[in-house]
Amino acid sequence: MRTFGVEEELLLVDERGVATPVAPFALADAPAGFEDRLGAEIQQEMIETQTRPQLGADELFADIVEGRTLADTLARRHGARAVAVAMSPLPLRPHATPDPRYDQMMERYGLTAKGTLVCGCHVHVAIHSREEGVAVLDRIRTWLPTLLALSANSPFVGGVDTGHASYRFVAWHQWQSAGPTDVFGSVDAYDSFERLLVETGVILDKAMLYLDARVSHKQPTVEVRVADVCLDARDTVVLAALVRALVDTAVDEWRSGVAPLPIPSAALRLAEWQAALTGVGGMLPHPVSGREGTAVAAIDALLAHTAGALQANGDLALVRRGVVRILQNGGGAGRQRAALQRRGRMADVVAEAIAVTHVAGEEGDDRFVA
Repeated sequence: MRTFGVEEELLLVDERGVATPVAPFALADAPAGFEDRLGAEIQQEMIETQTRPQLGADELFADIVEGRTLADTLARRHGARAVAVAMSPLPLRPHATPDPRYDQMMERYGLTAKGTLVCGCHVHVAIHSREEGVAVLDRIRTWLPTLLALSANSPFVGGVDTGHASYRFVAWHQWQSAGPTDVFGSVDAYDSFERLLVETGVILDKAMLYLDARVSHKQPTVEVRVADVCLDARDTVVLAALVRALVDTAVDEWRSGVAPLPIPSAALRLAEWQAALTGVGGMLPHPVSGREGTAVAAIDALLAHTAGALQANGDLALVRRGVVRILQNGGGAGRQRAALQRRGRMADVVAEAIAVTHVAGEEGDDRFVA
């Protein structure tokens, strides 16, 4: 069974729910032994948590909760809380993290760098070779818009309802290299693609290849980066289990000689845009045909496509329950909008999001059953 892990970007907010630049102070207080579990991001209002590579969903969930709890504990020392929302529901003014690389990005890329503060979820799944990794990228690409729909968690930005389930998608795609890719077919083609994009001079280096999915430059994994950070930690585990099952299924197809679906990246970008607009509650092009359909039909197709791998990994029941939950409550976007409807106060959205972010870490909580 393949190991998998998760990176979550969390927003840091003060007692009013306003994003606050305390990440450098919080990270300075991190206990010894957790250097690889927490990290800085481009803005001081963000902190990244990282799980260890895990085999089981229970262990992954425990790591996610531990990371959220640690980030929150450190933030509290400086009058803040860590919350899993993909964009700030309240107005904010980002503060860049002092770092030579970030300084260069701020100077070179203007408001795209200075004004973007988005929180995503990156899922890593182990691969045995770069050949396997590229084969996986070619075969999971049409399923990524469905993952975005399931994770959508940024309907509000700066006090405004954007009309989107994931406005993070819109903000993130201001970056030059964000988005889907066409089929590569080989490692040589993938390497040539990366090299060409760097040689344009528009991006600094390979680390700025902000693709929806890529072969990691740092470890032997495929890294899927399309998702919003999930409000509910249980949803993060569902997302990770689906990504691992997609990787397993893609490798089986590759070994069996099944060709990737020939849907062009331009069509996938449209599908992602639609997923970001309406999340799980609207329309979404079908991941196999590429034609008009519903998000529910796309999710059903995803479950059918990955059922064998989910079963083999022991994740099938977990994912089915999780998908039902997300469809019922609308995921992070639905829960944020429900919080606003109760009293019409955006501050309540942040307060509710803080509670949901950390409820799984409370003593005696048994909401997650693998």
